[in-house]
Amino acid sequence: MWKSLCRVLFIFAALPAAVQAAPTAPPSHAVVFIYHRFGDDRYPSTNTGTKQFAAELEWLAANHYEVWPLPRIVEVLQAGKEIPDHVVAITLDDAFQSAYEHAYPLLKARGWPFTVFVSTDSVDEHASDFMTWDELREMAAHSATLANHTADHGHLPFREKGESDLAWADRIRGDIEKAQARLQAELGKDANTQPKLFAYPYGEYSEELVKLVNGLGYIAFGQQAGVLTSPLDPRALPRFPINEHYAAVDDFALRAAALPMPFKSVAPWDPQIHADNPPKLEATLDTESVPAAALHCYENGSEMRIEWQDAAKTRFTLRAAKSLGVGRDRYNCTANVDGRYRWYSHMWLLAPAP
Repeated sequence: MWKSLCRVLFIFAALPAAVQAAPTAPPSHAVVFIYHRFGDDRYPSTNTGTKQFAAELEWLAANHYEVWPLPRIVEVLQAGKEIPDHVVAITLDDAFQSAYEHAYPLLKARGWPFTVFVSTDSVDEHASDFMTWDELREMAAHSATLANHTADHGHLPFREKGESDLAWADRIRGDIEKAQARLQAELGKDANTQPKLFAYPYGEYSEELVKLVNGLGYIAFGQQAGVLTSPLDPRALPRFPINEHYAAVDDFALRAAALPMPFKSVAPWDPQIHADNPPKLEATLDTESVPAAALHCYENGSEMRIEWQDAAKTRFTLRAAKSLGVGRDRYNCTANVDGRYRWYSHMWLLAPAP
């Protein structure tokens, strides 16, 4: 069974109190939120209530957050320039009709920018749950960036039965290029986003897929929780998934105020699970920013044992208690320092049997 793509893998109430540390200015960073459907309780794992969304926008305004266009955030971080604290971006994946009906009016009323990652085949096929090109053009005229989410929204890292590596690469490249061609044909100059942005369907990626996507000139986004910071890694940038399961504004506020986790290294980077299951993650923590005592890691809601590899408690390993199932899973690490969470999520991906 595929696990819910937006599931948060720990409970805030169970997290320990903040560790006090010497105050330092936060690094240049920005938080990106990902939404899918709105006011559609048929799909709770990808749905956000309309009142919930309105309350989240009101919280951002009341707490003096700035909402920036996603391309602007990417450009500033790529250039190594500073982003002020409390900057966020809003992204809507797939181009669902409910996003046009319920989210867009609220964003338009505030004049806030947002990005729609468009799955173009569903729009072309006039699927009932999806926007039309006219609606997308309307949003593009009111602060929306429209970006590539493939044509058919498939599970990109996986080969079809009997498919060679070369045939797989040709198929995926064709799907991405088809989507970009449709965006440009329908939207003209509004589709010429620079830098070029791409979102992996289901947040699924692999090392091979990343090379293909980056080779086409895209900055790519996943669906694993985390915070954008410099130096910007264009392979699979994090976004915080939002859905109705965690509707409390306090939960949203914790994510909005999150800071990047100061890991100096993480291995392996490739999320694909091959022979080693449960997979082992090795990382090095910058303990000048986050004391070892503040670090807590979770898998499927359960706290994991951190195996420190040195006396200074900077290098550690994580391994789940049992093998991970087919599809997506995550190891999540957080650290509450001075009341703000540092956040890192590592996706794992196990292919179904051929």
